[in-house]
Amino acid sequence: MADLKSGLILKDGEQLVMEIEAELWATSSNPFARLLGEINRVIAMIFGNRRKGFVVITNKRVVKVVNIVSCYCFNTGREVKYLLPSAVKEVSYSKHATCGCFCPAYYFQFETQTENTRIMLKGVDEEGAQKTVDAFYNAIARAQMGNE
Repeated sequence: MADLKSGLILKDGEQLVMEIEAELWATSSNPFARLLGEINRVIAMIFGNRRKGFVVITNKRVVKVVNIVSCYCFNTGREVKYLLPSAVKEVSYSKHATCGCFCPAYYFQFETQTENTRIMLKGVDEEGAQKTVDAFYNAIARAQMGNE
């Protein structure tokens, strides 16, 4: 059985496809809401509060896990969400320039009926970002076919 950073326990016969780690902060397509989210994130970091998140993609399901850490080291909360195929509206990735045009950053994003999640992918190129989106989409599509 795989030992996951997120702490998620895999079911019998379930295989890990990908585990994505990120600081998860709710985002919106509204630029003002995004700015407020970033300000909240910085203030929380100063006081030692963070939301360490994971998106775990297996061959049977997609799970979002959020661990809440307070005072720099105390685990004060945990949230585990199964993403239902019918709730996912879109999945995508985007490329943004950092440090001018020399260091591109790739972001994985998925939108459900209730929230929008955006995660910076560390150490990936265009091909890696595409693989992440494909793995997420395939897991959701496979789960959708199983429900029909």
